[in-house]
Amino acid sequence: MSDLISVDECEQLTPEHVHDLYRRHVNRSQVSLMTSFGFGRELVERAEGAYLWTRSGRRILDFTGGVGVLNHGHNHPRILAARKRFQELRRMEVHKTYFSPYVAALGHNLAQLLPGDLNMSFFPNSGAEAVEGAVKLAYKYHRGRRHRILRADIAFHGKLLGSGSLTGAHQNFTFPGIPGVEVFPYGDLDAVRRLAGKDVYAILIEPFSASTMTACSEEFLRGLRELCDVHDIVLIFDEIYTGWGKTGSLFHFMRYPGLVPDVVTTSKSFGGGKSSISAYIAREPVFRKAYDNLGDSLMNSTSTTYYGFGEETATAVEAVNIAVEDDYPARARAIERVLAPGLERIRKTYPDTVAQVRGVGALYGIFLDGGPKLLDRVARLAPVGLARDPNFRVKLITCAVIDALYRDHGVYAYYTLNGANPLVAAPPLVVEPADVEYFLDSLDQTLGQGLLRLVTRFVKEKVAPRWGS
Repeated sequence: MSDLISVDECEQLTPEHVHDLYRRHVNRSQVSLMTSFGFGRELVERAEGAYLWTRSGRRILDFTGGVGVLNHGHNHPRILAARKRFQELRRMEVHKTYFSPYVAALGHNLAQLLPGDLNMSFFPNSGAEAVEGAVKLAYKYHRGRRHRILRADIAFHGKLLGSGSLTGAHQNFTFPGIPGVEVFPYGDLDAVRRLAGKDVYAILIEPFSASTMTACSEEFLRGLRELCDVHDIVLIFDEIYTGWGKTGSLFHFMRYPGLVPDVVTTSKSFGGGKSSISAYIAREPVFRKAYDNLGDSLMNSTSTTYYGFGEETATAVEAVNIAVEDDYPARARAIERVLAPGLERIRKTYPDTVAQVRGVGALYGIFLDGGPKLLDRVARLAPVGLARDPNFRVKLITCAVIDALYRDHGVYAYYTLNGANPLVAAPPLVVEPADVEYFLDSLDQTLGQGLLRLVTRFVKEKVAPRWGS
């Protein structure tokens, strides 16, 4: 057993050693992919707020927001203090025959903050589990007598077998999924009306699609509510990414007064950047009809091992309170007042490069495209394996910009893996206005180099040596 690595030794591993261990024990191809970027070849020494510090001493502005996890930023002091208190007091982590004050308080707080009778909560670990729990609730509500569920064409609800079958085509391989899934165009109420009927047990929708930067209209969402009321269909809003202020309201749907889904899901920043926790919150009549009897009281998996884990729920209690007390929706709107006009200015400056900018609050997508002429040039540069991807041009352009932002300006950004693959500007909600301005200036300077130069450098220096040309 002498070859086991200790925690102390983990902290001394070199990037090369980490890459080697990943290749042997995690995912070899992941190393090939991520080391195409500067951030894949560095290790982070510490993280605080909107910044990372690498072992080499670089300070990096993290404009990814942890892909939705870091509304509170890295290592928020109140989050750290709450977890430290839990540990120092030796609080109980898990025991399914004792009730948890943290689960009770968290359920109460969510009921206080959400509209209508969204009063009943379930706390698994991941967003995909929350989605599957919500769908399971809807199926049980109808006692298994209905067999169809509707979801949008651009949906992203997770990567498990169940949630993956409710997600749009984002993978190169088809897995088995839950039966009865039918698809409608995002935002098309007439299409939903044609599909809705007595055999539909649920409609699942993201009020704001964070993977495509597309929002449902108020008319569409209210139309869904009316349609579900008529046919007794369970309406599920997926706000895994957009909850806790990211788009300028506590949850995106809450910008529309009186609009209440039957179930809403949340995760990501719900755990304050430290806790792996998610939730679905259901309307009381829906939940009680499904599970409120002695025979079914444990069917929603409240007895599962990590449901309502002690330190996770204590962390979420603090994270929710911070988001409310520090008015995270207002912070997102303040970020938007700087970010939105700045991105529009860049779009006008580079009309042949920036095809479109869209988003809301602290969540924006920059859609890059160099046109057909660049396509021919890029095709000659790109490795054969990448060139087979129909979206390779946009992906390669966006990756080249991301790499230049990181290498030349110390800005960490990412792009979505589906649709038009926009570069995402989604900073933590603790970011300062000066940081947003720095991102905008860095993006402006990067695009000012010209896409051909950026892509050529990226392919020759980063992609070709790793993937073969």
